[in-house]
Amino acid sequence: MAFPRLRSPLARAVVPVLGGIAFFALFFAGLWLIATAINNRAEPGSEIGNRVFEVGKVAAMAKAIAADGPLLLPDLQSPDGVRSIVLDHEGSDPATGWQVYYGFPADRDASCLVTHVQGSRTFTDCEKRTIQVSQLMAPSEVRPIVENKKTLYIDLRGLTASATTVP
Repeated sequence: MAFPRLRSPLARAVVPVLGGIAFFALFFAGLWLIATAINNRAEPGSEIGNRVFEVGKVAAMAKAIAADGPLLLPDLQSPDGVRSIVLDHEGSDPATGWQVYYGFPADRDASCLVTHVQGSRTFTDCEKRTIQVSQLMAPSEVRPIVENKKTLYIDLRGLTASATTVP
C-alpha cells in the first residue's frame, strides 16, 4: 500500500512539522510517566543533601580563616535554617587544628544567632554582646574531617565534634 503524496507546498511544510510535534509530545508524556512512577516509589525523607559537606582545600581554607577570621556557614543540616555552623582553624599546620561550632553562644539557645565581625575572631550575638569563637556552642554531632591532609569536609552524620584526620 502506497502512501498518498503530498502535492501542495503547504501540506509538504505542515505535515512534517505536525509529525515532529506529535513525536515530541508522546516522548515527553512517556518520560513524565516514568518519572512519576519512579517518584511514587521513592521513600519520603527530610535529607536535602549530602551528610558530608566538602568545604575545600585545607591550605586555602586555613589561609582564609587566618586572614578574615572563622568562616560562618549557613545551616548544613536541615532545610529550616536553624543551625548555622562556624568553622575555625588554629595553629600553623593546615591539616590539624580544625574545630566547628554552632552559630549561637553556648549560654543561649539556637534562636540567638551570631553575626561575624569581619576580619576578626569575634562575633556579635542577638543581645549585641561581643563574644569570641570559643564561646560558641560546640556541637556533639558535627565534626571536621581532613582527608589526605589536603581536603576539608564537615561530617554531619552525628559523630563527635573533635577533628579527625584520614590518611
